[in-house]
Amino acid sequence: MNKKTVSIIYLSISVIASSLILSSCKSEPQELEQPEKIYYDQAQRRMKGGNYFGAIDSLTAIETRYPFGKYSEQAQVELIYAYFMNAEDDAAHSSAERFIRLHPRHPNIDYAYFMKGLSSFTADKGFLVRIVGTDLSKRDISGAKDSFSELTEFLTRFPDSQYAPYANQRIVYLRNLIASGELAAADYYIKRGAYVAAIRRANYVIENIPNSSQNLRALNILSTSYQSLGYSKLYKDTQTIIALNASKSQTQSIDSSSWSWKSLIGMSPSSGI
Repeated sequence: MNKKTVSIIYLSISVIASSLILSSCKSEPQELEQPEKIYYDQAQRRMKGGNYFGAIDSLTAIETRYPFGKYSEQAQVELIYAYFMNAEDDAAHSSAERFIRLHPRHPNIDYAYFMKGLSSFTADKGFLVRIVGTDLSKRDISGAKDSFSELTEFLTRFPDSQYAPYANQRIVYLRNLIASGELAAADYYIKRGAYVAAIRRANYVIENIPNSSQNLRALNILSTSYQSLGYSKLYKDTQTIIALNASKSQTQSIDSSSWSWKSLIGMSPSSGI
């Protein structure tokens, strides 16, 4: 076989290979890029229908394909809501933090701060928790403390926000939950005879969460601990305080009746676009 014949064979193989590649590329369906508004309207329809997973898909498409478009910033703030309603709390919190960092002067910045605080603790959002009545104070409530702190920051920054009443309701619930959690630990210490540790927990509630529904319970823990340690004067003083407050205050269960997760449905900020 001469060199000319070999060259022709190689050329033929190259042409065939190129044709196959082009044919393969043509056969692969390409996703059509839709106008920005189409994605946004699609996201709105999906959220109204409760399809938050689909809404997330549409909103992220706007961010990816139109990062500087007309609907980009609005898509970012609504993505916080979509993630939250889809029970992706970490993603909602991260999206809120990102929005605050990128758009500190946006008209809906108060919403981002509100949702940041709200998404830090959602242990009571589950259906079974509400029905069975799980005592969350006996679990890890570090997220509740984060949420309390972030919602307090929100109210400090935006006291007149339309979301402030919801934040206030949530803070009351979190305050009582945190206090109850501290006292659950104090009860545990009392059972083990660690009265000094129990006193620290009870004092923390009285000094740092003075308006909680658990103050009388904290005083009773102090009374028990002082008596067990033989601190007669402190015991008598605490008993006097208990007597003065017993008629004014009663230890209440942690009641979230004033707060409803359902109140958040549809609470995505309007675009005004």
